[in-house]
Amino acid sequence: MRAATHSARPPSPGLRKVRPVEGFCCATGAVLIASGLAHLVVLVVDGGSWDGPVSWRKPVTFGLAFGLTLIAIARVSSYLRIGVRTRTVLLGTFAADCGLEVAGITVQAWRRVPSHFNMETPFGTGVSMTPAVGGGALVVTLSTLSAAAFLRRPGGPPGMALALRAGCGILVIGLLSGAAMIARGVYLTRTGHQLAGYASTASLKPLHGVSLHAVLVLPVLVRLLAMTSWSPHTRVSVVRAAVGCYAAAVAAALVWAVVAH
Repeated sequence: MRAATHSARPPSPGLRKVRPVEGFCCATGAVLIASGLAHLVVLVVDGGSWDGPVSWRKPVTFGLAFGLTLIAIARVSSYLRIGVRTRTVLLGTFAADCGLEVAGITVQAWRRVPSHFNMETPFGTGVSMTPAVGGGALVVTLSTLSAAAFLRRPGGPPGMALALRAGCGILVIGLLSGAAMIARGVYLTRTGHQLAGYASTASLKPLHGVSLHAVLVLPVLVRLLAMTSWSPHTRVSVVRAAVGCYAAAVAAALVWAVVAH
């Protein structure tokens, strides 16, 4: 009887079965991270500036950022109460978009031409418009996942619902700031101010970067707290404090964007 009771216990959250689409996203994210790290080696060997529109920095930062974000979204989506088919479509679209964005930026880096706002040739224009088109897909996909976090309470250990809702809400800020960067840069480039287009994104970069990764940092904190012997109330209090600190960092980045603009 004791053995039967033990076998009926639900599996640990950390051991839950990974869905095929989640595994695909994690594998794709790992490839993007590996690409970013490989280009970091290229930067060290080849030299060159970390700044500027033509730099090995771009495949490094975009590979790491998109890879980490893709893995984070794939993992946290398992806590969202959405249909299997909807999850598969959203995550599959997001993974394809992440791969396309990083591929375009990487190709332009090897061609030694700007990856953004480069309208000098038809090919360059096509690659430069990829972030704009892909950005629209990112906004729709991630906004849908974010809406699911708010419409139906996510599952998971104590504090996960708060972490996901805060992370998704802050993620939307990152998406909007990225869209603003692309829109202003494309407008300035189209009106004959290409150098101004490159410079116009600088003030929003801190806000964009900080906001994108809340959905990674906060759920990881919840998982780490789940390994402690602290009470659920204490763990939720820690998550609340972390959300407050992250919100303060986002607010500071927003103030910087306004002041530096």
